[in-house]
Amino acid sequence: MQFAVPRRGLPSAVSFRRWAAGFPGITLRIVGAPEGRRLNRTYRKRNTATNVLTFHTGDVVLCHPVIRKEAAQQGKSLRAHYAHLVVHGALHSRGYDHERKRDAARMERAEIRILRRLGFRNPYAIE
Repeated sequence: MQFAVPRRGLPSAVSFRRWAAGFPGITLRIVGAPEGRRLNRTYRKRNTATNVLTFHTGDVVLCHPVIRKEAAQQGKSLRAHYAHLVVHGALHSRGYDHERKRDAARMERAEIRILRRLGFRNPYAIE
């Protein structure tokens, strides 16, 4: 667990560890927009920060400003959105993908199942 941004307003380290507990060997890093943009530009050739980046090494990078903005836009709690993106990134580290419709459906089912066990609603449900 690495925090490259101030921890005020973020879920606790205990929460992050709980959400990632089913995925041994991953490292979570919470970053600001400059680092998020730099990593996305370097590894995905996109010059913007993104919510989550996953590396084959098991590193999952979460960009706080993007996640905070998305949670507000989607009417979700910051905590629920972070939990979803931790699970999403961790599943990517285990080979899940969402490039094809069938793969996306498989990944979404896994996310929903894991998040339900963690006490969160379906992140894809429109309410």
